[in-house]
This record gives sequence, C-alpha cells and structure tokens, in this order.
Amino acid sequence: MNWLPEAASSIAGRVDNVIWFVTIISLVFFVFITALLVVFAIKYRRRSEDDETPYQVSHHTLEVVWTIIPSILVMVIFVYGFVVFEDLRTPPKDAMEINVTGKQWLWQFHYDNGKSTINELFVPEGRPVKLVMTSDDVLHSFFVPEFRVKQDLVPGMYTYLWFKAIKKGEFNIFCAEYCGTNHSGMLGKVKVLSPADFEKWKTSKEELIAGANLVEAGAELYTKRACIGCHSIDGSPMVGPTFKGIFGRQETLADGQEITVDENYLRKSIYEPQAQVVKGYQPIMPSFKGIISDNEVSALIAYMKSLK
Repeated sequence: MNWLPEAASSIAGRVDNVIWFVTIISLVFFVFITALLVVFAIKYRRRSEDDETPYQVSHHTLEVVWTIIPSILVMVIFVYGFVVFEDLRTPPKDAMEINVTGKQWLWQFHYDNGKSTINELFVPEGRPVKLVMTSDDVLHSFFVPEFRVKQDLVPGMYTYLWFKAIKKGEFNIFCAEYCGTNHSGMLGKVKVLSPADFEKWKTSKEELIAGANLVEAGAELYTKRACIGCHSIDGSPMVGPTFKGIFGRQETLADGQEITVDENYLRKSIYEPQAQVVKGYQPIMPSFKGIISDNEVSALIAYMKSLK
C-alpha cells in the first residue's frame, strides 16, 4: 500500500521514486545488518568465563567491502536525487506565472490579467505553472502534498516553485512553517480545471454563490475569503474583533474616537482596514480592495448583521 498522498503533478511520481529508492535501500541494509548482528553475537560469543582468548579474524577484506559499497550507493542516491531536484527547481520557459503573497493567515493569488483570489488557486490541467512568491509579514511555507512541492515565502524577497497538475480536482494548500496564532488555519485549495474551464473562469466576473441569499452567501464567503482566520462568530477573542453582535456596536478606535459600527464602517474596514482600527487590535488586516466585489461585501455585511 502506498502511504504517500495521491500523485497529482508531473513531478510527483519521480519524487516518490526517489523516496521509495532510499527507503528500500535503507530497509534492506537494516534487515541485513540486524541479521549479521544477531548471527555474530551468537557465533562469536564468549564460550566460558575461563576462555580469555578472543576469536581472531581478519577484517581487511570486509572493511574494504563495507566502505566501497556504501560509498557507491551514496553517490547513486545523490546523483538520482539531484537530477530530480534540478527538474523540480527549473520551471519550463513557457510556464504560466502567478504571483503569491502569504500573510497572516491567508494566501493571496494574483493573475496576469489583474484578477486576484484569496485561498483559492485556479490552474489549468496539463500546463506548467510557476508561482512567484513573497510574504507580507513573517516566514510562511507553501505546501501542496499531492504535488510534492513546498517552498518558503520570505519577507522582502521572492522565492518560486513550479508544477504541472495532471489531474482535475481540488488539492489542499498548507502553511508548513509556524507563522503565529492561526498557523494551522492558514489553509487553501488548488483548483485544477480543464484548459477551457480555466479560461472561462479567468475571464469571468466573480458572482455570489448560486442559489444562496445574501446571508447564506456571506456565511460561505466568511470561510472562502479567510475572515475565519481572524474573526470569530461566537464572541471568542481572536486577532480581530468578533463578528458576533458587531453591527450597531459602539467601538473605541485606536485614536480615541467613538464610532457606531454600521454598513459604511464595515465596508471601509474591508477595503481600507488601516483607516479606523479598533482600540486593542493591531493594524495587520490586509486590504481586500480589488479582491472582494461590492456584491460580496454586501453579502458579508448581511451575514454580520445576522450574528446577534
């Protein structure tokens, strides 16, 4: 049984082969050495307390063998692994580029036509994709197990990785570097579409969830747009104010100003989060301007109104 995740990228199978190659060699030598240890422990044990003469045996040939064979195996493993690693780190020249920004605690994706998404990476099946990545705050690490790719995102510099998805479907994105309180909630999805569906998505405008009213759509957007990472809906404290009972609440801002939370304040907080920060909270929320449509903002506000 294969204990590795599903292989869903062109390089995943080759990475798996390296892992299996090293694992099998390790297991073979573990069994072989353990068996020899048991045999030698029995065969060359001291026969009696009076027997002070150790068993004499020449080790010269044996020492040469156990030095040369492992050295050859180590070189084979190195060359095999390096060839796969080189391919893993060298994106094709025709790869489609997507910019990725990691921030506490969400993934933001920017496409060449100006479109942006939060926590959802849309890619076409069968086409190489190069991710150009950076971080807005602390160290993050972009990890898709099914693609066998993982790369750190470093503040102040760009890193990259590439993959070619070979299966349609949804695959989990994890942050593999501890990045703060909600590190475990920094999740996303890679959505692999057919080339035709991808082009259709890329040129489409974001719409509300089909068949849902504003409150239902807002409830889904609360998770989809990563609000869940910083704002609770049950009154529990997080890095941002809770959404429970937020509408109509009196708040004191960092500058001492008193405000009443209404539709205009909520909309401004989504598009210009640093303008009016509530006292006691850090100004760390990113702007969602150009990412969330006005219709989505209306749905989120309707959802917040429903959380009494």
